[in-house]
Amino acid sequence: MPFVETAIVVDAPARNVYELAKDQERFPDFMPDVETVTILERNGARIVSSWKTLVEEAPIEWIEEDIFDDVALRVDYRLLEGDLDTFEGSWTFEERDGATYVTLGVEYDFGVPTLAELIGPTLHRKVQENSEMMLAALKREAETGVAQRRTA
Repeated sequence: MPFVETAIVVDAPARNVYELAKDQERFPDFMPDVETVTILERNGARIVSSWKTLVEEAPIEWIEEDIFDDVALRVDYRLLEGDLDTFEGSWTFEERDGATYVTLGVEYDFGVPTLAELIGPTLHRKVQENSEMMLAALKREAETGVAQRRTA
């Protein structure tokens, strides 16, 4: 199954970046391709959310389950239903040298082997670009928040 892993360094404390990533309902405020995130269920460290995004102007919708590990600063997610057959992975947040190393892993399958053969490299690139966009947006939002707290 195809897998994409992207990473970014954020100039903010790991706990702050992790808490921002947990606040998924805010993603549409600072992630350009995310139209809506609606929390459907909260149960301790587990949430179920409905997502609507745009990839190359095409809408993609799904419902996912997220498990938050507040000790390890890790989010594991998996598709429950939606436009893909498989969409799962994790976000990790590791503080090193005064910065946070955020890694996003995505395993995906569109469930149409013929489609994967025809446009597999394009799909892979789009998943990679989308992951990089999400990390860049998270970085901007986290670093802006740190800068605002420093000047307050």
